[in-house]
Amino acid sequence: MSSEQRYDSSLLEQTKRQIRVLVNEIAEISRSGASPEEFQAEFLPRVVTALGAVGGAFWSADESGRLSLGYQVNLQETKLHENEEANKTHSAFLYNALRSTETDMIVPPRSGGEGANEGGNPTDFLVVVGVVATELERVGIVEIFQRPDSNPAAQKGYLQFVRQVTRYAADFYKNRQLKNFSDRQNLWTQLEDFTRNIHKTLDFKETVYTVANEGRRLIECDRVSIAICRGRKARVEAVSGQDMVDKRSETAKLLGDLATAVVAANEPIVYTGDSSQLAPQVETAIEEYVDASHTKAIAVYPLIPRRTDENDADETERDKMIVDPPFGALIVEQIENARVSEHTMKRVEIVVEHARVAIGNSLEHNSIFLGWLWRTIGKSKVLVAARNLPKTVSISAAILALILALILVPWNFNMHCDGTLQPLVRHNIFAREAGKVDKVEVKHGQSVKAGDVLLVLSNNELEAEWQKTDGELNETRKQILALNEAKNQARDAERIRVAGQLAQYVERERTLLLQQKILNARRDDLIVRSPIDGTVMTFDLENKLRSRPVQPGQILLEVAQPEKGLILELQMPEKRMGHIDGYFRKLQANDPEAALNAKFVMMVDPSKNYDATVVEEHDRAENRGTEETTVQMRATIDEPESLPEGTRAGAGVSAKVYCGKRPLGYVCFNELVAFLQKTVFFWFE
Repeated sequence: MSSEQRYDSSLLEQTKRQIRVLVNEIAEISRSGASPEEFQAEFLPRVVTALGAVGGAFWSADESGRLSLGYQVNLQETKLHENEEANKTHSAFLYNALRSTETDMIVPPRSGGEGANEGGNPTDFLVVVGVVATELERVGIVEIFQRPDSNPAAQKGYLQFVRQVTRYAADFYKNRQLKNFSDRQNLWTQLEDFTRNIHKTLDFKETVYTVANEGRRLIECDRVSIAICRGRKARVEAVSGQDMVDKRSETAKLLGDLATAVVAANEPIVYTGDSSQLAPQVETAIEEYVDASHTKAIAVYPLIPRRTDENDADETERDKMIVDPPFGALIVEQIENARVSEHTMKRVEIVVEHARVAIGNSLEHNSIFLGWLWRTIGKSKVLVAARNLPKTVSISAAILALILALILVPWNFNMHCDGTLQPLVRHNIFAREAGKVDKVEVKHGQSVKAGDVLLVLSNNELEAEWQKTDGELNETRKQILALNEAKNQARDAERIRVAGQLAQYVERERTLLLQQKILNARRDDLIVRSPIDGTVMTFDLENKLRSRPVQPGQILLEVAQPEKGLILELQMPEKRMGHIDGYFRKLQANDPEAALNAKFVMMVDPSKNYDATVVEEHDRAENRGTEETTVQMRATIDEPESLPEGTRAGAGVSAKVYCGKRPLGYVCFNELVAFLQKTVFFWFE
């Protein structure tokens, strides 16, 4: 008897230790940061094991008080799922327990009210119930199914144990509520900072960059971009973490194309790897962008302008159905993680709502006609304040004086252009015959006489043609000699036939001689000679021409006489010729011999200027390899001897042609006035 007693005592002690271990584990779990699902999966099996119960269930209650099964252990043993009436009775029992003032109870098997709505225990097991409640709400029910043959003392122990573990469960949910309150407080703080930062300015650039950077911080994603519609196409204006956007980059263009497609559809899209449910144009754009950027998940939300009459009582239902077109899009990206949580999507929607208002206000503010002027006028009170009045008066007087000077002060009106110094006497040597340069007989700077050989060309085709003609001529002459002998020996009838053949060969000889004369002249043209006495001006002739093919009319080199003086060649832009021609006609009306005066400085020494007189103006405007069409003008230098010693032909100059006097303002801004007349005022006439 004593040994049996010792055995029962040791077994009881071992069971108590196991229960204490399980209780400690439950306490540890309640202090962990697990999710409700993880907590229930760890909590309930330990409670069932500690009580030695048949099974159990953890019922979770939502904010509206509706129960759902969170976790269960052997719930099928109750056979509630087999009987719909019993299931309804059990559900009513749970709801009554949730609303009851008692937090724990024991319900015997097959007990309860008569109707299903009154609730009860329709199972064959003893039900031990503990309500998990915090100070704010009841969050769930712990239900344990125990064998019905236990004595009252054991049942009291069951109830006490469930009461204890439900406290641990309540502590878990209290900690979770405190964490949620902390997270909400943190979210509200972040949201307050976000709204304050994006609404603190109406500058467009600053607003879109603030939305991108602060939005990324609030959403907790990898990247946020803002695209704004310019016409029918959206372009990326801001990317979080970047000071500026390279709009010419491939990824920026593809992201702009994606935003364009989403804005056109006016429907937000969320891509996490599957694009099969998207519109074809959106699917194509998103696949091209993902291939280039390797983004795992992306959400694009159109930014629709805020309607100013949203609360207008007179607005009809039809007016409310009219949706304004989006002005841009907000793009959220996850680069490493393809999963987008519901928590993230809610934050995205918050950012989109505030972004459309902030960016919309910025665009509307910056689109006001002459907004800068109205803002300046709005600040006028600061300008006329007592302490600022002297400064305002001084600045206003200076501005007024400047305006009067621009209107009233006459100033020299000059038309500027570039030009070169060229020899007064010069000849360009052209190729008169096609060929290849065989010999270069002169070099740069060499003096030559009229008729001196400069270049020797060769033309194989011409030489072959000359040889052919010469051979035919010799053959023809032989035939003529033979026919002359035959004619002297022939009789009358034969003589007539021979005379006819002789006449044909004589005519052929004449033709061949003419051809040979032409070919000789062409052969002479292969020898290029100087037309004048002078100096070879072309540089590095050997490398430029030796063994090079040339065509008729091609400029080969230049021979000039720089000692006879230099002349100024100017390339005046066509847009300035109107002022020059107008002033020249005015001069000619008073003095038919009058000429335009000019000044120029040399590029090598711009510290000194020289006078010149325009003597010739080309009748045609041409594009001479510059960005704009020019008119060539020639001017003689009034004092050639004043030019620096060693001035070279071809030296660059900057010149101005005098066109009388005009008001200072017109002198400074005449090209701006012409531009406005051409590009702005013309279209409104």
